[in-house]
Parts: sequence; C-alpha cells; structure tokens
Amino acid sequence: MADALLSKAQDLLEGQIDFAGQKKAEFLSTTVLIATGLIAFVIGIIQQDIHLTLWIGLGGTAIAFFMIVPPWPAYNEDPQRWLPASTAAPGVSIEVDGKKVN
Repeated sequence: MADALLSKAQDLLEGQIDFAGQKKAEFLSTTVLIATGLIAFVIGIIQQDIHLTLWIGLGGTAIAFFMIVPPWPAYNEDPQRWLPASTAAPGVSIEVDGKKVN
C-alpha cells in the first residue's frame, strides 16, 4: 500500500509534460504575464500608485506560477511513445575514447 501511494506521489511530482503541453504552458504563461503587466500598468497610471502596480504584477506572477508550474494533466494529453531499448546488431561495435561499448 505504501509503495502504491509513493508511486502516485512520484508520478505527480515528476512533472512530465508532452511537447504540446510545453507549447500550451509557454503560451499561457506569456499571455497571463503580458495581460497582468498591462492591467497593472494602466491601474498604476490611473491611480498614480507604484505600490499598487507592483502588487498587481506580483499577483499576476503568482497566478501564472500556479497555472504553469504544477504538472497539470492538461499538459500531458498526448505523451510521446518512445521506442524500447534494443541491443546492437551482432557484429557491430561502438568505440568511445578507444574503448569498445556493447
């Protein structure tokens, strides 16, 4: 039971996302940070308050952090299937730094 729980926790914390998920996360973070920056700038100009502007920017950064950093399942909808490891064909040897590698 503890092994199953540990395995689930490890899967959650590993942070595996696919290539489409990386693109989605990058677009989302850029959009959130730009929108927050513009909103903070406009409110700061209207209110003439740099402190408020910085707090709005910090809040937007925190929102972007919690939307992007955890490995949400939406970022791993199409994982790549990797080929299994195989041994080299018979009679083929690889040499690295003068040593043969199997």
